[in-house]
Amino acid sequence: MRIAIFGGSFDPLHIAHVAVVNSALDKLDIDKLIIVPTYLNPFKNSFYLDPVTRFELLKKVFYKFDNVEISDYEINQQKPSYSIDTVNYLKNLYKPSKIYLIIGEDNIEDLDKWYKYNELKELVEFVVASRIGFKSKKANEFKSLDINIDISSTQLRNSMNLAYIPIEIKDDILNLKREGKVFEY
Repeated sequence: MRIAIFGGSFDPLHIAHVAVVNSALDKLDIDKLIIVPTYLNPFKNSFYLDPVTRFELLKKVFYKFDNVEISDYEINQQKPSYSIDTVNYLKNLYKPSKIYLIIGEDNIEDLDKWYKYNELKELVEFVVASRIGFKSKKANEFKSLDINIDISSTQLRNSMNLAYIPIEIKDDILNLKREGKVFEY
């Protein structure tokens, strides 16, 4: 079995995330793609949408996708999780012959700061999802997925342009916003 892991905050989930999943399913030789929303990114100290809400929104968007699973492993930890721990958990669970770890191009420059990076790079092959506005010289060292949609979750939290929100969850995001449960600073 060959798997790809796509982790992130997904805070909020947007169309570039969906494009990454579609591209990975199309371009990578994998049997399963596992999306792993964080409880809290180790490089951040807060989140906007609570972890359970982000998990439920991911399930709504990806439930029809073959070979895609949404994992609640990191959310269940109820603390910041490191990629190495998640990779080891999924490695023990699935016993894959190959593990791809999908990261955004904006993460490349700080990859060596990740917890147990040297151990992690022995376990996985990194795959970089390209992103407009981030051109890393290191990007050509990795397998890549050409996404190039000019949006980030940070930009969405600031502007809430619904054109970038997957149609399956637009009403949910509007309701959360109306209820004051999302994007308040």
